[in-house]
Amino acid sequence: MNNAASQTGRGGVVSLKERLAGAQHRLWAFSGLIILLVGFSIASPNFFQTTNIISILQATSVNGVLAIAATLVIISGGIDLSVGTLMTFCAVIGGVLLTNMGLPMYIGIPGALLAGLASGAVSGFFIAKLNIPPFIATLGMMLVFKGLSLAICAGRPIYFNDTEGFSEISTGSIIGELIPALPIPNGVLILFLVAMGAAFILSRTVLGRFIFALGSNEEALRLSGIKVERWKIVVYSLAGGVCAIAGILLASRINSAQPAIGQGYELDAIAAVVIGGTSLSGGRGTMLGTMIGALIISVVANGLRILSVPQEWQIVVTGSIIILAVYADMLRRKK
Repeated sequence: MNNAASQTGRGGVVSLKERLAGAQHRLWAFSGLIILLVGFSIASPNFFQTTNIISILQATSVNGVLAIAATLVIISGGIDLSVGTLMTFCAVIGGVLLTNMGLPMYIGIPGALLAGLASGAVSGFFIAKLNIPPFIATLGMMLVFKGLSLAICAGRPIYFNDTEGFSEISTGSIIGELIPALPIPNGVLILFLVAMGAAFILSRTVLGRFIFALGSNEEALRLSGIKVERWKIVVYSLAGGVCAIAGILLASRINSAQPAIGQGYELDAIAAVVIGGTSLSGGRGTMLGTMIGALIISVVANGLRILSVPQEWQIVVTGSIIILAVYADMLRRKK
């Protein structure tokens, strides 16, 4: 069962016309990415330098993994505003295990992943079992994770200077060692592995079919005898585990767990999801589109910084892109 065929609409299987509309949206997004790359390269000769391209890819590795987590939730008809602070919380847990407790990486990293899975399950429980709207539940959890991160660290960063090999998780390059001409960071490789894994789940597993069905017609799924609440918790738990991967990548890149760094990342993640063509109403989306959206967000941020555009105007541009992407999704659904 392929990814397109697994998407179900309000009344059943998505029509060929709707699938073509989704493919057209991704084509437009990819065309926009190419235009941005060419435009920034013309505007600044420093943009297309190898070091700057690697910097863009490094930034995309974190935001892209977070966007994958957000995509899983949004396709299921929910929303998760806590992905950024959950990422930070998992990085802090990793710091406590690896630095403060001195545990080896084969224990510390799985510990951080388990923290993400458990935290996501808590959010899913509030939404599925207590019927708290996803926006409110995850907004509250966003503040909870932020507060816990600050409390655990006492407001101070945790550094991984004594954890040998930790920085290589994100900044090393296995591909570069094999092919020196392609110094692609490990973080980017992990991003694409996570994206392929998520795409496989969506297109080839029962969980993937239920994720699309939850976003398309939850009531029909419930009437079919499916335990909707259980699957919602599974979706949020899986998204939490993916957020933990993003936290490990970010901590590895900056070689520290910064307790106040995560808030705001959720906006870029959701923006990448929407730009990539995932419908905010649920039931429709692809990982390929999300990856294109994440690259667009990183290219815009990097290009504006290269051109010395003030940060406040960078935020304005990002917000405008989100509005345009949502409006495009609304027009597509009306058609």
